[in-house]
Amino acid sequence: MTTTLNLKKKERVAFVLETLQALYPEPPIPLDHKDAYTLLVAVLLSAQCTDERVNQVTPGLWQLADNPFDMAKVPVEDIQQVIRPCGLSPQKSKAISRLSQILIEKYNGEVPADFAALESLPGVGHKTASVVMSQAFDQPAFAVDTHIHRLAQRWGLTNGKNVEQTEKDLKRLFPQHCWNKLHLQIIYYAREHCSARGCDGTRCMICQHCYPNRKKPFIALKP
Repeated sequence: MTTTLNLKKKERVAFVLETLQALYPEPPIPLDHKDAYTLLVAVLLSAQCTDERVNQVTPGLWQLADNPFDMAKVPVEDIQQVIRPCGLSPQKSKAISRLSQILIEKYNGEVPADFAALESLPGVGHKTASVVMSQAFDQPAFAVDTHIHRLAQRWGLTNGKNVEQTEKDLKRLFPQHCWNKLHLQIIYYAREHCSARGCDGTRCMICQHCYPNRKKPFIALKP
């Protein structure tokens, strides 16, 4: 009787790339925006909030202000009222107001295309900076969120206990020119095929193909 073997890591990487490219050849950016500033604010709002909810909220926020010069003039209380559905509104409203002021003071109202400068802004961590660098400035970055962290573990691409280690592992495995698109492709696949509850590491096409011998649910480490 022939036993189907689990794929080696190199084979898993190749299959992931091939499958995701076939499913999502041109994945759209999920957060609605018109420029680097509105993307930065939208990504900030997406912390512990769904992209769908952010897209419902941001049109009302852009009516108040859609650039740092106007946003800096809006009272924090007014920003907070609009973004309340996104959660963490006290912290997020203060961050949006203050980062808008800093962009004016230090960068002539422009969002800097620089990791260190972005990460120095209030409310902007490494993941947010990575999204802005890749999606607004087309610079290679690999923003790892909980979706990507979970799938990278299910697919045997990392055993990292945090998103920082997962990012390092994925950057080593995949060519740099793939990073920006692959980040989005994995997120879409996670939502549609390999969600936290919809797949336990044994059900979706990639999990099944990469680990045909996996019979028990795979428990991914939370970041």
